[in-house]
Amino acid sequence: MANTTQKAHEAVSSTAQQAKGAVSSATEKTRDAAHSTIDRVKDGAQAGIDRAKDLASTGAEKAKDLAQTGWEKTRDAAQTAGHMAENASSSVGTGMESLAGTIRDSVPHSGMMGAAASTVADSLEKGGRYIREEGISGIADDLTDTIRRNPVPSVLVAVALGFLLARATRS
Repeated sequence: MANTTQKAHEAVSSTAQQAKGAVSSATEKTRDAAHSTIDRVKDGAQAGIDRAKDLASTGAEKAKDLAQTGWEKTRDAAQTAGHMAENASSSVGTGMESLAGTIRDSVPHSGMMGAAASTVADSLEKGGRYIREEGISGIADDLTDTIRRNPVPSVLVAVALGFLLARATRS
């Protein structure tokens, strides 16, 4: 019996060693699989981060390009409007000078009507020449200088015009 017990003990010991080896091997394989999975997750996360950075960078560049294009179109439109306003002011000035000539030719040259017509024609001619030569930017500069030299009367004129406009639009 001692022999059978010895053999049973050896069999149990061998089985325990085999189980211990199997558990150790399974643990090692599980650990390797976990590390491999963790590495794949890290790689995937890094790839996702890199892709997000690329998309953000591309989006920022596209937004910058769109803003630049919008700015250029706005600048071009403003320049075109400025050129059109300058051309219109030149046409208005020429028209005023032409009207002054028509008044001089159409009304009598003597008497009170002649003097009044001559004064009106002279004023139209001077105003037309000023508008034609100075243009919109020159007129704006002159108006700005006048307001700086006379701030109180300018404010009073602005208040009076605002009052008249409010009254006219209220009716």
